[in-house]
Parts: sequence; C-alpha cells; structure tokens
Amino acid sequence: MQKIESTKVLIGGVSQNQPYFESDLAELAELTKANNMQVVGTVRQNLDHVVTATYFGSGKLAEIKALAAEKDAQSLILNDELSPSQIRNLEQDLKLPIIDRTRLILAIFANRAKSREAKLQVQIARLQYELPRLRIGEEANFMQQGGGPGFANRGSGETKLEMNQRTIKNKISQLWHELKAMNVSQQTKRQQRQRTNIPTVALVGYTNAGKSTTMNGLLRLFNPDTAKTVFERDMLFATLDTSVREITLPTNQKFLLSDTVGFINKLPTQLVKAFRSTLAEAANADLLVQVIDFSDPHYEEMAKVTNATLRELQIADIPMIYAYNKADRKPGTQFPLQTGEHDLVYAANDQTSLKLLAEMIAKALFSDLTQVAFNIPFTESKWVAYLNQHAHVLSQNYSANGTQLTAEVTSTDRQRLAKYVVNR
Repeated sequence: MQKIESTKVLIGGVSQNQPYFESDLAELAELTKANNMQVVGTVRQNLDHVVTATYFGSGKLAEIKALAAEKDAQSLILNDELSPSQIRNLEQDLKLPIIDRTRLILAIFANRAKSREAKLQVQIARLQYELPRLRIGEEANFMQQGGGPGFANRGSGETKLEMNQRTIKNKISQLWHELKAMNVSQQTKRQQRQRTNIPTVALVGYTNAGKSTTMNGLLRLFNPDTAKTVFERDMLFATLDTSVREITLPTNQKFLLSDTVGFINKLPTQLVKAFRSTLAEAANADLLVQVIDFSDPHYEEMAKVTNATLRELQIADIPMIYAYNKADRKPGTQFPLQTGEHDLVYAANDQTSLKLLAEMIAKALFSDLTQVAFNIPFTESKWVAYLNQHAHVLSQNYSANGTQLTAEVTSTDRQRLAKYVVNR
C-alpha cells in the first residue's frame, strides 16, 4: 500500500485515569504528523477499562462516525495497541481504517530506516505485529517493507494468501538469522574498540530531545577538522541508526561517543526486541548521557519513560549524566548550569554548554587519572608518542638517559608503563 500523503485522520484514545493522557494524545498527534497525515479532529473517552469488543463505548462510536463524516476523515488513529478483534469490530462499525499506535510507529520506522540493519529490524517487528492480524480469505497488499495504512511500498510485495502464517514465521526466522550475522560483525567492531582502552559514552533519551545535535556540537567543538557529523532534524525518530564517533579533548583524553535511537512512550515491544542489538552500544558504555528536552512541559515523564525502557533492555548500573537540553527555549532559564554532580541544564547549540558537558564527561570517565613522572629511553620513543596521543602531558624534557615526561594517565596506562615510572 502506498504511503499516505496528507491523509485526513482523526486521533483518539480512552483515558483510564492515566495522569499523562493528554500529553500522550499530543504525542500521538506529533507521530501522526511525522507520518505525513493531517489531524482534523480528536476524540477521547473516560472509562475505567476499555470496552473489550470495540475499545470505545457505543455512544462514543456514534459520535466518532458523525465527526468523521463532518471532517471527511479517512482513518482513525488510536493511542493504544488494539487486539485484532477490536480493530476488526471498529472497522465494521465505523467504516474507517483503524490504525493503532503500534502500527503507526512501525510505519514511521519503516519510512525512516536507511541502513540494512535498521530495515531488517523494522521488517522483523512489522511481521511480528502482522502475524496475528492476518485475515483468512482477504486479499490485501502486504509489502515486503510495508503492510497496511501508512507503510511505504518498498518491495514487490506478496498477498496475504501467499504469505500465510507459516510463510511469515519462516520469513521472520530468515530475517533474524541475517540480523544475527550482522550483530556478530557489530560485536566484533565493539570488541576491537574495547581493546583500544578508549572509554565509551552513549547518548540516550526520548526521541527529538537533541541527542544528534549534542553529538554534532561536540564534534564541531573538539574535532572540527575531522568531524563527520550525523544526521539531525527537528522531527521524531529522525534517525534509527547508531553512530559512533571519537571525541578528542584538549587534554588529549579520548572517548567514543554513540548516538542511539530515541525512545518514546509505549514503544512497541516488537521494536524494543528488534532494536536490542542497535542499543548494544548503550549496554556496553562506560557512561550514559540522558538527553532530556527541558523545554517540554512533560520532560519529567519523558525521563521516566527513558529509564523504564533502559530497564526493559536490561541496561542498568551504568553511571549516567542527566543533560537537560533546550534550556534556551525555556524563558528565564539560566544555562549552562550544573545543578548536581550528574545534572546539567544546557543548550546543545551553545559552545559554553558543550564545554561544561565535556568537562562532566571527562570527570566521570577519567576520575582515576593520576600524575606520573616517566623516564623513557630513546630506544622506546614509541611510548613517548603514545603518551602524547593518549594522555594529558604536563611537561616533557630530554636528558642523557632519555625523555623525562610528566603526564596524567589512567591506572591501566600507569601499569602498562610501570618500568618507566620515576619514583619520587
């Protein structure tokens, strides 16, 4: 099915006394816009529990039908993941295509996936979602990387008659096999990076909080000549791929910085599982920097969602800096401002902010640095070059016995060069 362009839709949901229901609906509207759809009306109903058969109550269904006719809406997008029977019953009652929150997010991911790895992850998640929703005897367009309203037609496609449950299960198994092969390659790269003893930092957080902007700002500030920036745009899920870049501080201290896929409330479980490999950069990091959109009135809830998603991914016990971004968009906010040992209010487009963030990262990563004096023979000059590249050299002189050098080094480097240490 072709991607829907400027389709008029209604959005809605059932509030079961959730404290953040209205912010969820506002987020649903942004997700809808991100999928090139125009929101022409919003419906909401307060119930203790959703109606098992139709999600909404019968009175609300009549109201929705009338509103859809008035607004010329072509679809109804709902804030929860619905059961196959709920979707079927709603479509029969309302005579409208129903898109639940999970299907909408899968559509956005399908349209944004660029790398082969991201495309595989999205396709696996999409097939897992569609598997229990196949309708026997119904011929429908079921594209290789599409599948339903809002999905892009990116393959020749197969009908549901051809792609029965067994075929889909086999396809999922095949895709997992291919993805695991790619994961082995990614794991090998991670192991190679770990052998260099360069610490790693992962940017995590809600989608569109400013992770890519923060990464690019640090690259431009500290690596202006060699910086290869990452894609950034003010939109939900601007990128699905994890990018890794090396940052070199003025002290010659280096760390690897990764920009991970953004989180969102009610992120489909299929996507969480499929993207687990992409988020391995965060799981193996020495430090996490959670970027939070401080200008959003619901920033505290967004931070809770990020923390909950990290727990779901079993990413725990890793030191974290809470970086409250976009302070420049919040009138009256002083920035940059370090409000605690691990808390920073900043703006990713402000150099002073980025310098303070880098100082906090350096303090967290290199807290074990000690000042050590070395006397390195001229025949071992490779270690002089090593220290000048990997340590903060405070002084360097020459004598008849070799190079006398004082530097701030990690415990690992001190042990590696122990035979050259000058005892004072």
